[in-house]
Amino acid sequence: MAELLIELFMEEIPARMQVRAADDFRRLVTDKLTAAGIAFNEAAAHSTPRRLALVVDGLPTRQADVKEERKGPRAGSPEQAIQGFLRAAGLTDISQAELRDTGKGEFYFAVIEKPGGATVDALPAIIDAAIRELPWPKSMRWGANQFRWVRPLHTILAVFDGNVVPGALTLATEEPAPEATGGNACLAGEVRSRTIPYGDTTRGHRFLAPEPFAVTGFADYKARLLDAKVVLDREERKRLILEGANAAAAREGLRLKDDPGLLEEVAGLVEWPVVLTGAIDDRFMDVPAEVLTVSMKTHQRYFALETPDGKLAPRFVVVANRETVDGGKAVVAGNERVLRARLSDAKFFWDQDRKVKLEDRLPALKDITFHEKLGTVAERVERIEALAGEICRALGWSGEIEMKAQRAARLCKSDLVTGVVGEFPEVQGIMGRYYALHEGEDPAVADAIADHYKPLGPSDRVPTDKVAIAVALAEKIDTLVGFFGIDEKPTGSRDPFALRRAALGVIRLVVENGLRLRLEKTCFGHASFGFQASSSKIDAEEVSALLNFFADRLKVALKEKGVRHDLIDAVFALGGQDDLVLLLKRVDALAAFVGSEDGANLLTAYRRAANILRIEEKKDGKGYADERVEIARLAQAEEQALFGALNDAAAELETLLAAEDFTGAMRRLSALRAPVDAFFDKVTVNAEDRELRANRLRLLSRIRDTLNTVADFSKIEG
Repeated sequence: MAELLIELFMEEIPARMQVRAADDFRRLVTDKLTAAGIAFNEAAAHSTPRRLALVVDGLPTRQADVKEERKGPRAGSPEQAIQGFLRAAGLTDISQAELRDTGKGEFYFAVIEKPGGATVDALPAIIDAAIRELPWPKSMRWGANQFRWVRPLHTILAVFDGNVVPGALTLATEEPAPEATGGNACLAGEVRSRTIPYGDTTRGHRFLAPEPFAVTGFADYKARLLDAKVVLDREERKRLILEGANAAAAREGLRLKDDPGLLEEVAGLVEWPVVLTGAIDDRFMDVPAEVLTVSMKTHQRYFALETPDGKLAPRFVVVANRETVDGGKAVVAGNERVLRARLSDAKFFWDQDRKVKLEDRLPALKDITFHEKLGTVAERVERIEALAGEICRALGWSGEIEMKAQRAARLCKSDLVTGVVGEFPEVQGIMGRYYALHEGEDPAVADAIADHYKPLGPSDRVPTDKVAIAVALAEKIDTLVGFFGIDEKPTGSRDPFALRRAALGVIRLVVENGLRLRLEKTCFGHASFGFQASSSKIDAEEVSALLNFFADRLKVALKEKGVRHDLIDAVFALGGQDDLVLLLKRVDALAAFVGSEDGANLLTAYRRAANILRIEEKKDGKGYADERVEIARLAQAEEQALFGALNDAAAELETLLAAEDFTGAMRRLSALRAPVDAFFDKVTVNAEDRELRANRLRLLSRIRDTLNTVADFSKIEG
């Protein structure tokens, strides 16, 4: 068995593209090996800022032999047919063929054995195709090349079983016009080509070990790269960065601010990570910590350090890509100088912003268009303010909470026109809180301004303060109602206005805070706000579509918790299930019920009844749901017992459901198992007597209707 090693060496690949590109390259090569019938044991991809590497282990040196059968003429066929078959099969005599009885007579068969070719012969085309098909989010042409690639590609290392794979990647180039070169070497626009031959050499670190060197296989390749100051394994680079940063923080008596995303990005910026510590000037430390952190992270890729009590420390960690003779002093000094310039801007904006109150910034929101059909941000603020008050009243919260919620809603977008947010959009909302506190606003109002965007994702914190909850709900519901009203619903993977995230945010706010909020009423209550386009008015159909959208998002949110989507469908199918807390309570009770022996058996009986009814109703051309059971025609004791049990259950279920005792309702359904089982065991539904048969079908309809008062059992799977 042999090993295939491929490396694509190029200019720096954007950090965000490296992992995906390495995985795509592995997939393309291994898929093409499989398609060619070449087996392998395992494949692993690696990436650094300047290379994609792939090692495929356990490849055969030769492809497997192939047997091919070719059917010939029937035995006794004319000689001309026999000779034609022999020529086509590459045989010299008919004795080399097999004579087989096919059941339709005896025919000649040629069994042709084709020896497998050398694996290396198939590799050049596989490598070439994988390189050309590698998808990049963005690509470029460089120089005169017509070949598109993320960055200029320099060399291709391709070694199989210790030897160079013969071949090259051909790049088309467009030569300059003769007048551009002063000669007449070629016609204007003539397309020629140049090649990048496959080889066994690579290079190490751009500055620390730039000379090329040859390798014989992956182990040699990885070891020699390490000697050449390149850590090939991405996870190893992350480990070195994290350990170095934690050690640097500990030496200062500090701790590293956790940031997995930044760690992932920095690992894609360096091949030889060297962790250094720099200082932040004390004059910048009165700027909000979030601004300092965002500036360091977004613009400079620095790690923030914190004091033991969680406050931002006047220190940062920078990861350099090389060692220096002065131990990194010049590198640190340069980064501190760049950071001072960045933070000087931030401090200037922070100082200037506090001179204008949030309330006084409201007129500027009229100049910002939220959406051409949904008006300006100022109009959006008015809607959010009104809706926040409605939500407070719907939840029965005090007038004081309502007043604070409306105040927070009124100010929640004002920081969009501040200098800091203009420079650092990531801190919108957060800065509004700082400005509000500076102006003496109530802390609950200030916190609600900061939290009104939350939760931004499944792992983000959900506000728990009533003022913040009201504003956060209002902001998201306004977004959803507005965009559904102008028919800008998500389609497939397209969701430009992040409506799925907004719906999940509403669900989490409601469910995790246990809010008894009727979404349909809330959405309809907000449907009366004016749109820019007169034709863009949300109606009952759009609200229904929005509620279905909530149902779909709820399934997604609960799937990770193991809640079955069919149970959610079964409850939603009842209609009017827009109280999410109540809905989930019902779903939990239903899950426990169908998971029990009584529930499973009753579900089977329900399906049996529903199937019989469906067949008979189609045959009879009518339904039995609205027809009363005739007591006098209940001929058997089992019919009478079931009828009485259903009547008793219906009365009790109405009381239990009204009291929201869904567990009790499911327990009451369990009591129907015995009479339902007895009915199906002893009673023939399709009796010869037409009236008796019709009455029994009405009884089956009562079974179906009784169970469907709790949930639509036809939606339950399994």
